Amino acid sequence: MTYPTHPTLDPVAAQRWQLKPRPAESAWLHEEVARRMMQRLDCIKLQPQSWLHWAPLRAGLQTHAALATRYAQASCTIFESNPALLQQAQSCLQAAWWKRWQTSAPQFVTEVSQPVQMLWANMGLHLQAQPQVLLAQWHQALEVGGFLMFSCLGPDTLKELRALYAALGWPPPAHDLTDMHDVGDMLLEAGFAEPVMDMEHINLSFETPQRLLHELRGLGRNLHVGRFASLRARQWQAQLLQAIAEMPLQLSFEVVYGHAIKTEPRLTVQAHSEISLETMRQALARRKAL
Repeated sequence: MTYPTHPTLDPVAAQRWQLKPRPAESAWLHEEVARRMMQRLDCIKLQPQSWLHWAPLRAGLQTHAALATRYAQASCTIFESNPALLQQAQSCLQAAWWKRWQTSAPQFVTEVSQPVQMLWANMGLHLQAQPQVLLAQWHQALEVGGFLMFSCLGPDTLKELRALYAALGWPPPAHDLTDMHDVGDMLLEAGFAEPVMDMEHINLSFETPQRLLHELRGLGRNLHVGRFASLRARQWQAQLLQAIAEMPLQLSFEVVYGHAIKTEPRLTVQAHSEISLETMRQALARRKAL
């Protein structure tokens, strides 16, 4: 099956960002979103016996410890997309020797071969050039009856910076983000059932324009296909900082949360059926004989 590519997201730039080594600590916003997503687990009755943390280096290293404590009796699998990131995750998340008796040792993989009952994926879907491909991978990684918990950024994210760039006549500072209702539709198309979507806004304030840009660099990169084609000079950076200083030092982030279940495969029924003329004649003859 072929899947459409996100129209404003550069797949090469996205892949480069995905493979970039991660810092020792996850971004503050990612950890905060993961903490809020954990609160939604209180509404889930199923206590999984196995769970998978998808790309925890970005999703939240601190949150992994909280999840491991919450599901201490469940087996854990940790996924990263390539061996280098997996090795980094193993170095960051390998339990200290004096804690290993509390939980079973996690399994570190670059490919999921054993389905799990819960898949946790924080702040990753909006960075995918082909989000339906990722949803299909998540669906395949779950057991029937298992559930998905995920979060991503929505279209109101960085609306202040988008307006600023537009006023200056510059290309957008980020690619377009998907509305939560469209994400829900994509979940259904991927085979998930009973998707539950909700959204909230998180507003961050900064002391200086420099601090604002520093925080953005920790969250990601501009992946828009129409972004500046080359590096900007110091004069451009000075103009950007001056423009930011003239606006309220605040950025909005629309955070979308999603939950869905993997059910038994749906039966497909053809819109019409075909039978031969001879078969119809035989059926009519049997009816007359009754």
